Amino acid sequence: MHFNYHFLKQLSKCLAEKWGVEWRLGQDERQILRFPAKGSPYRLLACFSQDKDELILGFANETEQLYCKATLKSDFTCLAFFEDFARAKKNSVDLFSDILDVDITSITQYAFERSFSIDFANGRQLLFKMHSRFANVILFDKGVFQIAFHKKLENDKNITFDSLDKNCDFSLQGLQAVEGDYMKLLPTLGKDVKQYLEAQGIKTLPTEGRWALLEKTVQTMEAGKFYLLNPETLPTFSLLPDLVAEAGKPLVLENPLEALREFYSRYTYYSSMHNEQQTALRQLQKRLKQVLSYLEKTLVRLIEVEDSASNEETANIIMANLHQIPANVTEIELYDFYKDTNRKIKLKKDLTPQKTAEQYYRKAKNQKIERETLQRNISRKEEEVKVLENHIAKIQQFQEIKPLRKYLKENHLEHQEQDKQENSLFRKFNYLGWDIWVGKNAKNNDVLTQQYARKDDLWLHAKDVSGSHVVIKAQAGKAFPMNVIEKAASLAAFYSKRSNDTLCPVLYTPRKFVRKTRDLLAGQVIVEKEEVMMVVPEKF
Repeated sequence: MHFNYHFLKQLSKCLAEKWGVEWRLGQDERQILRFPAKGSPYRLLACFSQDKDELILGFANETEQLYCKATLKSDFTCLAFFEDFARAKKNSVDLFSDILDVDITSITQYAFERSFSIDFANGRQLLFKMHSRFANVILFDKGVFQIAFHKKLENDKNITFDSLDKNCDFSLQGLQAVEGDYMKLLPTLGKDVKQYLEAQGIKTLPTEGRWALLEKTVQTMEAGKFYLLNPETLPTFSLLPDLVAEAGKPLVLENPLEALREFYSRYTYYSSMHNEQQTALRQLQKRLKQVLSYLEKTLVRLIEVEDSASNEETANIIMANLHQIPANVTEIELYDFYKDTNRKIKLKKDLTPQKTAEQYYRKAKNQKIERETLQRNISRKEEEVKVLENHIAKIQQFQEIKPLRKYLKENHLEHQEQDKQENSLFRKFNYLGWDIWVGKNAKNNDVLTQQYARKDDLWLHAKDVSGSHVVIKAQAGKAFPMNVIEKAASLAAFYSKRSNDTLCPVLYTPRKFVRKTRDLLAGQVIVEKEEVMMVVPEKF
């Protein structure tokens, strides 16, 4: 309700009284109040912008000053008034020079309209059009459009002051003329007031009852009391005490300038708090979802590995029955002394039984490595689930921004986006404070590994397939955390020919164990020492 007509009416009147100038309700002068001057006339001494959606106006006379910060964002519109304001030394632009150092003569509040203007001695008017996401501040010269703060709102060029005043017959007869449609009579009431009136049962009342409730509600909204609901969380501004009663203990103020200052300060503080909290929670919940998905897929694969017939057993059966296996057969039934039954075993026609057994032994070794890797990964992921759930629970409890930021920083949970510069040499990611660089193509892989990677950096690549070189940049005195290695390995798998596999083996080693000889093609290297982990291919 901080840009509701009934509030702006009180705000503009308060400004006129503070500055000692005339206040008019409507261009047709339906009501005029002449407030006594307080010393020298107030003037606009500064008008500038430091942000594309914020305008700063500095008003002052010889003894006092008042700064207005007009926030005109699509998702938040507000005027806030301060006794002082520190202008930034850079990225600041002056605006509305035609009204600088010119006396303020009056303030006009347009009837039943969410707009008022500050009128200057040189015939110019500065219109504050507080239309939520279409809000704007516009300069006129004797009623003719000159320039607007938000130039993108093209229709504002067509505004005339006569069109701003609404000819509303706010009376019982006026309500009867619109057949009891109170929103048609007062379209500027707003959604909150409409919901309040409907909750009071206005739709069930006869026209006389509707008028009595509507008149009482407007009187309450213009009674000079302003309520901040939920002042210790994300506040909302209200003019109705009955709404306040439903929301708990409010902060009550009796000066519109103070009310706006308190609302703006608290809203921006808790909005920042809420946004940072929700951003951190979204990141953690996304990561938790990825980890749980990884666990599910890895457990399925582990069951498959453990349930499959042992390659080592198969090799032993072949070796125990070499004398019974004829040449050039592709399948034979042999006695399985492990299960005390006969079993069909596949053979390769172009290999001897001994060579076939050697292959089964090699598969058995790989199967054992895979099983152990899967078990280690499952244990690590289960621990990560506990850590993530603990972070989520703690972040949800924070009520103040400084402790939240401290916690996020200490646990490397700050929001960090991928480097999206189109001209960036490599794909760049940051995970838990560690920089991860990913090559874009074969030649780029060579540049990354040979020119930009240092000997202590960690180098990763999807095993046995073409793909991007991945490098985790070393940090002095710190070991590479396993969860960071795993994230980089997931990127290496994602940017490889195995990106669509359920699981992908990725090798990793210090960069000093990776070398390139002249006979190798672009992107090809020799790895002298390596470790392997199984990961799910996934991007950030």
